[in-house]
Amino acid sequence: MSHPLEGVRVLDLTRLLPGATLTMMLADMGADIIKIEDPIAGDYARWLGPKIDGQSVFFRMNNRSKRSVIINLKDEQGQTVLKKLAEQADVLIEGFRPGVMARLGCDYDTLHAINPRLVYCSLSGWGATGPYAQDGNHDLNYVSMAGLPGAMETPQVLGGQIGDIGGAYAAMSGIMAGLFRRERAGE
Repeated sequence: MSHPLEGVRVLDLTRLLPGATLTMMLADMGADIIKIEDPIAGDYARWLGPKIDGQSVFFRMNNRSKRSVIINLKDEQGQTVLKKLAEQADVLIEGFRPGVMARLGCDYDTLHAINPRLVYCSLSGWGATGPYAQDGNHDLNYVSMAGLPGAMETPQVLGGQIGDIGGAYAAMSGIMAGLFRRERAGE
């Protein structure tokens, strides 16, 4: 029996936990994940400890079943490579602050013109608009703003990354709905 997302190609332009969890779940359902990393640091999770055989356990756990390619998106040639990849992709997921993909010439409108069937997901902790849109995104900030640590009998840091994992599930729902709509309506 085949996996439900077999044959679906995903371009993963994310770093750290929310994007890694999201694309890991898509890979588990059979999607072909191409993780695009920058030439200087790659995904920061590669450097987190503990390590086994010199590789981050955190990175290996969350990026299994993915292929990685290094592309300098700040370079015109790198942007051209991404656009070529987007021609044949089904989904693109980016985790940059709002406006970054537009500055790179690889925003939704540009890539949609290249591939109208592309499902484009912007994964952002604070969203594309609003007072925090340009701020850094970290799970502790989200849950603190929501009041979760203080809602406990004794205020404390939570035992897991609720906002990051929850964001991954919400994004996966949107991507699956986009793929479903595309198959039904062709858009």
